[in-house]
Amino acid sequence: MEFSDDLFLPLQQEELPPETERPTLTFWQDVRHRFFRNRLATVGMAIILVLVIMAIIGPYLTPYSYSEQILIQKNIAPSGQHWFGTDDLGRDMFSRSWYGARISLFIGFMAALIDLIIGVIYGGISGYFGGKVDEVMMRIVEILYGLPYLLMVILLMVVMGPGLFTIIAAMTATGWVNMARLVRGQVLQLKEQDFVFVARSLGASLPRILTRHLVPNTIGPVIVNMTLTIPTAIFGEAVLSFLGLGVPAPLASWGTMANEGLSSILDGDVWQLFIPAVLISLTMFAFNSVGDGLSEALDPKLRK
Repeated sequence: MEFSDDLFLPLQQEELPPETERPTLTFWQDVRHRFFRNRLATVGMAIILVLVIMAIIGPYLTPYSYSEQILIQKNIAPSGQHWFGTDDLGRDMFSRSWYGARISLFIGFMAALIDLIIGVIYGGISGYFGGKVDEVMMRIVEILYGLPYLLMVILLMVVMGPGLFTIIAAMTATGWVNMARLVRGQVLQLKEQDFVFVARSLGASLPRILTRHLVPNTIGPVIVNMTLTIPTAIFGEAVLSFLGLGVPAPLASWGTMANEGLSSILDGDVWQLFIPAVLISLTMFAFNSVGDGLSEALDPKLRK
């Protein structure tokens, strides 16, 4: 059989098969791509951004102060003058709602940040050393975990006095133990890996091994836990404020607004309870949606 040159013509560009290979993505590029494909998580992120922006600029969008009492304008329903209505002391609910967002979000973010710092350091050291050190440190964690939360709050308020930082201290006194247990479990698995053994063989110090090798590899579960800690702290503050253990007057938070609005339901002024309740619910929904989205996006098993 004879072969002619006509049988070996190069393909033209339009005859080439389409590119089917997936473009190369870094880990964080893939996480971002998968996160924004989750519609619920994207909606939650948008709600959080709106809440943060309104907490910054909201009180300045109305001429009324969050603490200004105008008794002749008390219990006014939402209108063009008072967008969210007024409470039983004539204070503008719109201004108080967004000022309360500052307090509630500040407590949530600060509690999560303190839990992160203490939990990562404590859990990292416990998991890295193991043995008796881990045994003692985990027994301390179990004791703290078993302390009644409300009792801790009341004791701190007696010692420190009621206030914003007392609430944050109460939130973080035992709130970091879950983060510590999570980081400990991750470090116990990672410390047996080859890259940790090599770093130890080369003489790397404990702080360097923790900060450069172990903690960065636990960042996924840590971020997810943080996004779930924030709404827990916000809801905890709302419960304490609802029970009368929250921030003192004239400061406002969503919990104190809900507590003040509860007595107005019988008079038909339902917006005084409805508005802070909706804001708390939206915040809980948004952060939990973002947490679920991050949990899926950071899971390497789901990477395609």
